[in-house]
Amino acid sequence: VQLVESGGGLVQPGGSLRLSCVASGDTIGRYCMGWFRQIPDKEREAVAYLVTGGPALYYADSVKGRFTISQASAKNTVTLQMNSLKPEDTAMYYCAAGIMWCGLAQSEYDYWGQGTQVTVS
Repeated sequence: VQLVESGGGLVQPGGSLRLSCVASGDTIGRYCMGWFRQIPDKEREAVAYLVTGGPALYYADSVKGRFTISQASAKNTVTLQMNSLKPEDTAMYYCAAGIMWCGLAQSEYDYWGQGTQVTVS
């Protein structure tokens, strides 16, 4: 499975961005799909995840009420709608897919995208 993220960019505080993750190479019928983010010298942290075909299972406390993870009508696409962005949301955002597990740990995911940079300033 190959994952390609898009939608990052520079936005002012209070603005919105919509990240997309397109999967290819296999259907993601029952995968765990997650969004993680990382800033330099910090560990990658889980932002949100879901099992495809189902509801969101997790949001980090720091993004609850502002971010929404969902599976797009194009079933091989998962999006992260980010509203009311704050400077502390600035990070590289990664999409990940897990075959067997769904959780907060990077080790639970089998495939990763290259990341898309989000800068709130």
